[in-house]
Amino acid sequence: MNNGFGFLLTLAVAALALSGCGESVGDRGLTGAGIGAAGGAVIGAMVGAPLAGAAIGAGAGAVAGAVTSPSVVDLGKPIWER
Repeated sequence: MNNGFGFLLTLAVAALALSGCGESVGDRGLTGAGIGAAGGAVIGAMVGAPLAGAAIGAGAGAVAGAVTSPSVVDLGKPIWER
């Protein structure tokens, strides 16, 4: 498995697992983008491309968060609404 595929696979799994924060589609998409960007930047920094990793992670996290049902993964209201 080459580095690019492993990076994307790891990023997709992390984004899907962590993107279910929030009650609405917008909340889950926003928190998924934030979590994905952070994870992508860290992983991207390991291979020398933190900005590309953050961009890919934000996109993957936003999509995963938006398509995740709150009944599947519900971590409650986002921190900014508490």
